[in-house]
Amino acid sequence: MLSKEQLFFSFSGGMQSSLSLRQMSVPKGLGYLTIMAPRNLLYMRSNFLFGSRCWMIRFSAEILFKSVSFRLFSMKCDNADSEPLENEELLNNLLTMGVDVDMARKRQPGVFNRTGTNEQNLKTFLLSKGASKEVIASIISRYPRAMTRTPESLSNRWDLWRRIVTSDLEIVAILERSPESFFRSSNNLNLEKNMEFLYSVGLTRKCLCRLLTNAPRTFSNSLDLNKQMVEFLQGVSLSLGHNDPIGFVKKIIFKNPFILIQSTKRVKTNIEYLQSAFNLNNEQVLVLICGPGAKILDLSNDCMRRNYTNIKERLFSLGCTAEEIRKFVLSCPDVIFLGQKKFSDKIDCLIEEKISISQIIENPQILDSSISTLKSRIKELVNVGYNLSTSNISLLSWSQKRYNAKLKKLNTGQNVVLGN
Repeated sequence: MLSKEQLFFSFSGGMQSSLSLRQMSVPKGLGYLTIMAPRNLLYMRSNFLFGSRCWMIRFSAEILFKSVSFRLFSMKCDNADSEPLENEELLNNLLTMGVDVDMARKRQPGVFNRTGTNEQNLKTFLLSKGASKEVIASIISRYPRAMTRTPESLSNRWDLWRRIVTSDLEIVAILERSPESFFRSSNNLNLEKNMEFLYSVGLTRKCLCRLLTNAPRTFSNSLDLNKQMVEFLQGVSLSLGHNDPIGFVKKIIFKNPFILIQSTKRVKTNIEYLQSAFNLNNEQVLVLICGPGAKILDLSNDCMRRNYTNIKERLFSLGCTAEEIRKFVLSCPDVIFLGQKKFSDKIDCLIEEKISISQIIENPQILDSSISTLKSRIKELVNVGYNLSTSNISLLSWSQKRYNAKLKKLNTGQNVVLGN
């Protein structure tokens, strides 16, 4: 059939004519058609049957009476409107396994068009490692590409993970939280090389486990990319006067497991900006980026600059000095993650509850809590007679367990007072 073939047209004459070429396209219904032809070559749709569609080529009088040469052009006729069929057997298997097919289809629809998948092998494998049927269904629902991994690949990858993770059940727990961490890549050789390299630069088993859990893309990076970042961080360490580059790398990766999936350019620009913006000497930069400031190195430089500018402008408007703002941010660099609206909303929420700006400046960590958490805790504390304007407000950022214990104690004290 012509609709499935390539059609080629070539015209030539004795005398060459230099004509400008124009690229012409045909609508979606045919599939696609790209033609290189003279600018004064016209085409029009015809009602005559020629396969399933036809184009009749019309030449202007000028062209018809000239000897011209045409470039080869072609068209491919295909049915672009046809949708690939889903694998019926796969759908039935997934429904039997309790998989949320709608969720899986939304996340990775291409998997459902594959003719060969390994859902049954995956189920058998994970059951043998201690995963429940519910956990397996959840994993496939959230990361259906897991079904494309072969039994051999799964087994090899599991063995590599066991070099870092102490038990099968611990790996199952990681997969339940983040299926992508295990199934994102099937390149086991690359995983093994990255593991060996990261061990060689002094990272501990605990640190590698943290990377697997929180930043699995580290092990999908090429070995060269990870080497570049490690060498860059060692260079930063030496340039700032640190005499233990390996220890520096270990500290910064432990504080920020995502650092290895950032670009060296981004990290370099952010370190330079922090040193300049806060007027830090080399020792102060080291303390910052090996400690509370390690995470903000992930931000784009534009975002970091914009958020810090917003913080300064808002706090200046509330009467804070430049030095107070500097100390506020350096004591809790995570506030730089807050965009303008979120930062202002949290400040407004606290001020409305009669908490002074000086209290906020002294306790910047309270801004780590969500607005809903701040509001609910403030309401509970006020109800038990806690005076936030004169008392310690750091409990607004405590862990839930610690906060509940404190609230219980305050309730008991209030009941005793009322009883007397």
